[in-house]
Amino acid sequence: MDNAHDLREYRGWLLACGCISIVAGMAAIAYSVIATLVSVIFLAALMIFAGVLEGAYAIRHRERGHLTLYLLEALLAIVIGALLLRSPVSGAVVLTMLVAAYFVVSGIFRVVGALALRLPHWGWLLTSGIINLGLGIIVFSGWPVTGLWVLGMFIGINLLFSGWARVMLALALRSHRLEPLTI
Repeated sequence: MDNAHDLREYRGWLLACGCISIVAGMAAIAYSVIATLVSVIFLAALMIFAGVLEGAYAIRHRERGHLTLYLLEALLAIVIGALLLRSPVSGAVVLTMLVAAYFVVSGIFRVVGALALRLPHWGWLLTSGIINLGLGIIVFSGWPVTGLWVLGMFIGINLLFSGWARVMLALALRSHRLEPLTI
């Protein structure tokens, strides 16, 4: 079977997931502060869970060596997760600063790379770099206040666009003519 046929079989689920993602994205954008705090709390819980698993793995397989390193890594994940849970607002502010720094640095790298290499369609890389650089500067210029809403806004925008992509794919599959696979 080809991919289009497989996808068409689950078109209804694809459409439903896309619609849910659009609604969740609009809610995250409208309530970006709440979405930011929920994402920080979720990240904290994941880190604690991963730390506990890492610690259990280290103890269970201690004969393989490096027990201390694995336990320290587990402890680090648990402590950072607990700190994020203890103060999700401070955690959001710090995480937003890291995201802004990433956007600035990656933007600079993309702009320099596009201008230096001049690969085919290098304008897209240059545009991407300028956008990343601009986003980083915008986030930094409003920091620490942006730390309260930027993560939720970015999550909302991602959910919105991925939801629309799923909806459009599901609608395209409805009219997609399935042809037999020829080898």
